[in-house]
Amino acid sequence: MKLIKHFNSFLAEHVNLSEVRLHTLDSRVNSISNFLKNGENPVSDRYIGIIPQGSYAHRTMIDPVGKYDEFDADVLLEMDENLDWSPRDYVEELYKAFRASGRYRHMVSRHAHCVKVDYANEFHIDVVPYLERHGSYYVTNRDDDVFELTNPEAFNEWLDEKNRITTGRLIKVIRLFKYLRDYKNTFSARSIILNILLGGRVNSVLLLGDPKRYSDLPTAFMNILSDLNDYLQANPQMPSVDDPSCPGQNFNHRWSEDQYQNFRNRVQLYYTWARAAYDEEGRDESIRLWRKIFGDSFAETSVAPLAKSTTASFTARDLTDTEQFLDRDYGIPEILDARYRVRLTATVRAKPGFRTFNLRRHGNVVGRDRNIEFRVSECTVPGSYQIYWKVKNTGAEAMSANCLRGKIEQDDGSRYRSEPTKYQGKHYVECYVVQNGVCVAKDHQVVIIK
Repeated sequence: MKLIKHFNSFLAEHVNLSEVRLHTLDSRVNSISNFLKNGENPVSDRYIGIIPQGSYAHRTMIDPVGKYDEFDADVLLEMDENLDWSPRDYVEELYKAFRASGRYRHMVSRHAHCVKVDYANEFHIDVVPYLERHGSYYVTNRDDDVFELTNPEAFNEWLDEKNRITTGRLIKVIRLFKYLRDYKNTFSARSIILNILLGGRVNSVLLLGDPKRYSDLPTAFMNILSDLNDYLQANPQMPSVDDPSCPGQNFNHRWSEDQYQNFRNRVQLYYTWARAAYDEEGRDESIRLWRKIFGDSFAETSVAPLAKSTTASFTARDLTDTEQFLDRDYGIPEILDARYRVRLTATVRAKPGFRTFNLRRHGNVVGRDRNIEFRVSECTVPGSYQIYWKVKNTGAEAMSANCLRGKIEQDDGSRYRSEPTKYQGKHYVECYVVQNGVCVAKDHQVVIIK
């Protein structure tokens, strides 16, 4: 049985990083950014910006599962190159800058690629020097004193594209899988490896044969897990875990053959359990089988509480409900055709002290007081059609300002609109392609304002 409400509730109550922890993390990252930007040291002189990286950028962070578990965040410190520095100098100079601060002096340590800022008993933030050289991007390796080719912004874009194919459910599946890893403690796999293996199983071609393949969270989890198991069983030895954003690079050095074999066997076992739980028609028995995978916290309640949300203090009667829906308000049914594709491109425009960047390549994260240009960069729907837009705000600040928005507006022919970043929170923009009175394609662009 799917148990969609139970899955959504379990994700909200037990898996997702809590709003309180996420707010605290965002605040710490902003403080580090301001410190490095406004300092008087060689690092600050070359400061360009802070870019979320890893699970922080991909929105796959989860609440600590074990009593003594912590969570961490990676950020890239984008810098101008100093031709007089060797690769190890970037980490050394960054460490010196932190050590010269009364605030950070006793919180930092040096590592191969980063300076770790440790907030005791809370979490730590790894600050990784990152720079452009000769048209390519590199991180610095202090131990080996070398520049290492990387393309994390392109990886963010790759994972975001895979997530779009699943209508936003791949990220949730990754969180569930990370919870499974940390709850069971029966296999080990770095988050980057899980992202590649799970994301690599998502393919838009699969939707042609099964348009409902990712239609809800338990179905997406079941199908992605099934495809992962098929892939692993077809590879008796560890395959190359290639970086999809950086040809020629892989992550096999972060995994051993023994770890892979154990992972392969465990995935096969958990797939068998998940298949039995999914196919079970009895509700109580299905819950029991899902609990074999996720533990007794699964299906404790059926509706996620608002306790984790910073918006809990607001009630519906305080707000003006302006959100519209194609089917309800325009009589346009949504029957997506997997053959067709529409894509939004979101570009954050430059302002003094900040550069222009592609929002997806930055993990869909942007600061306040910027302007974003949204364009329909691709549409494969043949013939004539109409495009509609929807801009939706969420979060405490937008609610307090009574500005949740959500109206649907027809495009004026420009296939373009500009929006300011005003309210902190997770928002989104959607575009819909309507042909012959039916929505046949749409795209969804997340906008996280911090």
